[in-house]
Amino acid sequence: MTTAPPATAPASPSRPRTAPGPVGALVGKEIARLQRGYLDDRSEAVAALARLRRGAGKDASSVPDLWGLVDLGPLYEDRSLRHDAAADAVDTAMALWALHQQSRGTGMHRAPGDELGAAVRRLMPASEIDDPVLKRFVRAGTAPTLTVLATRLREIVLLLRREDLALDYALLADQLYQWQQPGGPDRIRRSWGRSFHAHRGTPTDTTDTTGTTAAATDPKDAS
Repeated sequence: MTTAPPATAPASPSRPRTAPGPVGALVGKEIARLQRGYLDDRSEAVAALARLRRGAGKDASSVPDLWGLVDLGPLYEDRSLRHDAAADAVDTAMALWALHQQSRGTGMHRAPGDELGAAVRRLMPASEIDDPVLKRFVRAGTAPTLTVLATRLREIVLLLRREDLALDYALLADQLYQWQQPGGPDRIRRSWGRSFHAHRGTPTDTTDTTGTTAAATDPKDAS
């Protein structure tokens, strides 16, 4: 039996969440725009998601299709940020969201919404731990580089998409940025572990941030 991540200082599922940082705020704004367009079947949004998906699970900075899709200017104007790390966090989070959103009829980004650990726990029966899912979660937590982390998060995102479980991608983007700072991996692992253990199988809210309800498979980009 696989051992679950340590339940150090478990947090309440309803604890207040701080406002997104500059990285998360930019991702939240851009995804909200594209998600509305995608759910409304606007051709430019559908095309943008197809391009973004090509970066899912990869070193997003090396995927030319992602260049210019998101205006990163505000990040480079903020002198408090490590600009390359911030850009990598934005590209990685948005590519994962685009994969998550593919062929879904509701928004897979919800803010405020589930942190990664809580979303993973929703994949499991309320009274037991699913070892294969847990192993993927643990592997993500022990990733040595951002590119490896993106690859392992891709596996989890595909499971979440299959079950129509949304994720807070603004929060994930901030965490991907923090993960690249000194001591960041340990801090983010602890946060993911706390949210995993704090989740108690509460019913999923089926209303997304765009007001669309009821999960449905959208065939527009099923290929």
